[in-house]
Amino acid sequence: MFDLDLWREIFQSINKNRTRSLLSGFTVAFAILLFTILFGIANGLNNTFKEAFGTDAKNSIVIYPGRTSKAHKGLQAGRRIQFKNEDYNYILDEYNDKIQYITSKVNRSVTASYKNEKNNYQVRAVHPEYMFIENNQIKYGRYINQNDIINKAKVAVIGKVVEDDLFLKTNPIGKYINLSGIQYKVIGVFTDDEGYNEENVIYTPISTAQKIYGNNDYIDFMHLTFSPKLNYNQAIAFGNEITKDLKERFDVAKSDQRAIRVQNMALASKNIEQFNFVLGAIILVIGFGTLIAGIVGISNIMIFIVKERTKEIGIRKALGATPKSIVSIILIECIIITAIAGYIGLLIGVGVLELATPALKTYFIKDPGVSTGLIIGATIVLILAGSIAGYFPAKKASKIKPIVALRND
Repeated sequence: MFDLDLWREIFQSINKNRTRSLLSGFTVAFAILLFTILFGIANGLNNTFKEAFGTDAKNSIVIYPGRTSKAHKGLQAGRRIQFKNEDYNYILDEYNDKIQYITSKVNRSVTASYKNEKNNYQVRAVHPEYMFIENNQIKYGRYINQNDIINKAKVAVIGKVVEDDLFLKTNPIGKYINLSGIQYKVIGVFTDDEGYNEENVIYTPISTAQKIYGNNDYIDFMHLTFSPKLNYNQAIAFGNEITKDLKERFDVAKSDQRAIRVQNMALASKNIEQFNFVLGAIILVIGFGTLIAGIVGISNIMIFIVKERTKEIGIRKALGATPKSIVSIILIECIIITAIAGYIGLLIGVGVLELATPALKTYFIKDPGVSTGLIIGATIVLILAGSIAGYFPAKKASKIKPIVALRND
């Protein structure tokens, strides 16, 4: 049952001992403030890495052809390497168990038009699996499928930006779009979390592009994702194995770094994961160190407060207060001060992060922030620590005889 007198007495005690209450609260507020800022910065670094990767597959490997820089087996340096469909099939057959998705790609720049609207875009001719590698989301319609590849269909899947530019408020599905003089039927519209740059693109079947742009089986480069069953070291070894095989296939010297380039995200992902682990460990040590310092601080203050109030406790007992009511007053007072101070520390910490956000971007820390649940958890820990620290001396003090308490100096 709500006891108005009890609460009035608690707030009178806090008001009467402002300095003591402020010192107790400052310890808690400062601990929560540091805790918030440290975890906010750590989250900001994680956000930076997420943005750098976008929503693309983190397990992707891109294989680019180039020109040889060294003579090898009687072949001159400067020879251009040209991938073909047979190389795509070779990779697919040779490493099928280590590949999740794979596509070959042909890129071209085109002028696209629909009725009176016209603009320049990039056409990416791909296999259906590219949708999963790029993490495209179909807004409506469908993506390229295997029948489109087999039939060399003149169909196109356009990004949301292309739809907005050319079709305005018209539903583009089933309409024909002109790509540099060739009509393609729009079969789908996609969105991409990376926004404008990735939605400003048109996808067509790779077989169609090969027929139209040269009537050959050339491909610009290959893009695959390695099996999620592979760990980072296995994935790195897989990328090296592909490089070695392709160099042998195209008679390229082992030391030639320009003829065939393999961009393997496994290495970057491994380095970032290690960095995040070390950073997380450091933040945890510092954060929990700060929290422990706060716990020690509030505990010491509570012990001192109870000792300081021994004579007051004696007077209360002489006036008829029960041991339970004395302990309750001290604990509730502790909880109120800790909760309010923790909340103030949280507000200041969030405010500091908000104000520092523009400056922190310079240091590659994006949108620093911390979950409210984590801070509430830290505040509860401090409240429990202060309560436990205050409970035992308060319990002890509540049991002493009034005459003994009144003699306490």
